Amino acid sequence: MRAPLIAGNWKMNGSTELVEAFGRAFSEARLPSGVEVVIHPPFPYLEAARRAFAATPLGLGAQTLNPLHSGARTGEVSGAMLKEFGVGYVLVGHSERRQLYRESDDDVYDRLIAALSADIRPILCVGETLEERDAGRTEEVVLRQVGHAMARLEPAQRARLVIAYEPVWAIGTGRTATPQQAQDVMAAIRAYQAGYDRDLAARLPLLYGGSMNASNAAELLAQPDIDGGLVGGASLKVDDFLAICQSAG
Repeated sequence: MRAPLIAGNWKMNGSTELVEAFGRAFSEARLPSGVEVVIHPPFPYLEAARRAFAATPLGLGAQTLNPLHSGARTGEVSGAMLKEFGVGYVLVGHSERRQLYRESDDDVYDRLIAALSADIRPILCVGETLEERDAGRTEEVVLRQVGHAMARLEPAQRARLVIAYEPVWAIGTGRTATPQQAQDVMAAIRAYQAGYDRDLAARLPLLYGGSMNASNAAELLAQPDIDGGLVGGASLKVDDFLAICQSAG
């Protein structure tokens, strides 16, 4: 059995007040057995989140990291720094990083290695644009992104990976892939991984990351190859995010 994972990506949003509100709400929340929940706040809130989440089931994640351990990289943060704050997960290859900051597949791979070297579990984000979907290239694009990492990782490193499928056309648009569309891509990712290791493919956590919300989460999470969600806008609303977490059991 793959344990459900719900990850909230706050992007460049949030406040100390919101961090504390999540801490209060989740200190009293009853989550389904086995569900893991992680919040990825902006860097300035990591310490506040570590304190606020200490008595809750919430884990702490980061939104990106620099491939280097240290150096002259103004404005950047390393895996070792994140680890000091108790970060257990980090996003790599999010579509906004790929598009806005021109992170290539090679850049994404370097960040994967940096996360693994810091003993932080990477969540590899993959997904196609609307133009690529309309051209019938969804599986080609997604499996290229997955394969660029998987083909170069050692078996023990692959076992640490989480993959989030986020159709770019569904992020922040209010549009969502249908449960069957999402399931089809997830099944293709799992089948691809089976080419390396069938047992590992069966254990590989796959998250859906395109406008999951309180009203569609249960149907998406009911799909056989969807093991959780990478939640954007809805993760900024305590009640909505809690409802998503509760639907994962």
